[in-house]
Amino acid sequence: MKLGIHAYAWTSEWSNDTLGIIDKVKEAELDYIEIPLMRLDLFDPQAVKERADGLEVVTSNVLLADDVDITSFDENVRKNGVKYLKDCVQATADAGGTMFSGVIYSQYLKDAKAAPSDEEWEFSAVALKEVAQFAKNLGVRLAFEPVTRYESYLLNTSEQAMKLLDMIDEDNCFIHLDSYHMNVEEKNFYDPIVLAGDKLACFHICENDRGIPGSGHIQWDDVFTAFKEIGFNGYLGFEGFSDMTDNMSTWVWRQLVPDRETFVNESVTFARKMLKKYDIE
Repeated sequence: MKLGIHAYAWTSEWSNDTLGIIDKVKEAELDYIEIPLMRLDLFDPQAVKERADGLEVVTSNVLLADDVDITSFDENVRKNGVKYLKDCVQATADAGGTMFSGVIYSQYLKDAKAAPSDEEWEFSAVALKEVAQFAKNLGVRLAFEPVTRYESYLLNTSEQAMKLLDMIDEDNCFIHLDSYHMNVEEKNFYDPIVLAGDKLACFHICENDRGIPGSGHIQWDDVFTAFKEIGFNGYLGFEGFSDMTDNMSTWVWRQLVPDRETFVNESVTFARKMLKKYDIE
């Protein structure tokens, strides 16, 4: 299993000015850094690749703008969304990354007035199939992250993510679960992980309030028991937010942790303790 952290723990916007975060991740002796592509125009793949110098890079994104919504009834918007996602995949590959994940299956915070229709599910699957085939040629995998009902009308649960994978039917597509979102949408933490099985590629180890893992009421023993059962050996990452961002609503209105260093150190300590407890490598 690979242990890593999202760059949002330090910054709300990635650019060459934040390349030093890569050094902090190395100092924490983690295996990878997750870099947001929310501002693709500021992402310098070559600079990231050179600075990483052996540290694995994964990327993620959240579809915000309505002009890149691949579930739109406007064909031109869907095409624009496919191009945008392909650009993200290309940037990932150029940075040396092999995993691109996130809320990339429909517009985040979409002003939906009803549950998604069969046609909207099909829009997403067809678009992502094209993106997945493009990504496969670059050696990049995709992982789709279910989020709460307040953030997405399409994927909220592991079961829905499995449905989308079946519709896409490409072997480089996977699921990215997050315990913060699971705490709202799932009945428990064990079953959704077991359901995902070998299609689980990424997991955000987040406390119920997005604070330090182990400090709240997430049932971590259920999480790691499920990891052990399915033989999970993907990306296990910490996602915390340093502040609000213009790129995405994080709804962070108060200080969740004493400081960034405490968040990183205590999160890493907790995860390694749980991995040792369940004899997971």
